[in-house]
Amino acid sequence: MVNGTGTKDDPWQLTTAPGTSQYSMYRDEQSDPPALVCQVGSTTLKYHLSAIDDLAAWLREQSDWVPLGAADEQKTAAAGSVEAWGRSENNPVGGWYGLRKGYRGRFGMYLPPLLEALGLVELTHDARNNSVRALPQG
Repeated sequence: MVNGTGTKDDPWQLTTAPGTSQYSMYRDEQSDPPALVCQVGSTTLKYHLSAIDDLAAWLREQSDWVPLGAADEQKTAAAGSVEAWGRSENNPVGGWYGLRKGYRGRFGMYLPPLLEALGLVELTHDARNNSVRALPQG
């Protein structure tokens, strides 16, 4: 169950997989390109809005648990992780889902809890090294 409707006036209220940080996200369909705005304290991150459907589809293709691998933009993402896919030239946007230079990382930190809240994935909630997998369709 998700709190909020995903608009700027009523953003989704989320918690990271380990449960250590709260943040909000909302759809900004008017921006160019359409964005998913993530507010973490005073920091604003933006990702392609298509990340929700694209990540859910990719996780269905994996058909197993995938490590989150969250990392800042300047750090290398672990191979095979959600974070690595969010930067890969082989994903649907052909590179970074993050839209704000210097703040393009942490895709694996902030997207999976949203997908879980929307009922698209299952997420582990351990202190570290969390994983995600798509829920069966149907």
